[in-house]
Amino acid sequence: MERVVGTCIGKTCSSVRVFHMGPGKKLNGVQGNITLFRLCSSGNCAQNGDRAMLDRIIRVDHAGEYGANRIYAGQMAVLGRSSVGPIIQHMWNQEKEHLKKFNELIVSHRVRPTVLLPFWNVAGFALGAGTALLGRKGAMACTVAVEESISEHYNSQIRTLMERDPEKYRDLLQVIKKFRDEELEHQDTGLEHDAELTLGYSLLKNLIQVGCRAAIFLSERV
Repeated sequence: MERVVGTCIGKTCSSVRVFHMGPGKKLNGVQGNITLFRLCSSGNCAQNGDRAMLDRIIRVDHAGEYGANRIYAGQMAVLGRSSVGPIIQHMWNQEKEHLKKFNELIVSHRVRPTVLLPFWNVAGFALGAGTALLGRKGAMACTVAVEESISEHYNSQIRTLMERDPEKYRDLLQVIKKFRDEELEHQDTGLEHDAELTLGYSLLKNLIQVGCRAAIFLSERV
């Protein structure tokens, strides 16, 4: 029988493989109850930790961009022919490029996408269409709430990667920084188009951002 135990203290990480051999078993000519311990190197454990971190980042960012695409699709279904249609389309086009890039990263890094994509497909479209039914201001309030949440999440990832190894993750950092800046532009666009004048703006924004935080938490893990 084999059992694996892992321990981490500060930057030192080790995992222990414990082999149990019952009575009467022999190892190197010795008979009796024997327990063997094998330690993995801290380097290997660090690599495993880096891999898990990278998986989480790519998985959740892929899910986020997928959800953002569905939100803009819902908004365009309602407001596509209105005066703000071209503005929403421009933001959606940028989100399509974001999703395209994370589709590539999912494949190149062999990361499993979140199993919640079918749910985000429906929920994202419903959120976009539902807030668009409130009118132009409602759609822009949704944009501000979502893009603020995404940009804050991107900032958190940037800090994590910079602390871990900025040279190793240089390419990913460039991608995330570029997308973060574009999300901030979308947030500014929403504010410029009267998002804050939406009836019940603060409540609507807070509700949407609670949902965004829940989506981030879940998509990182499942």
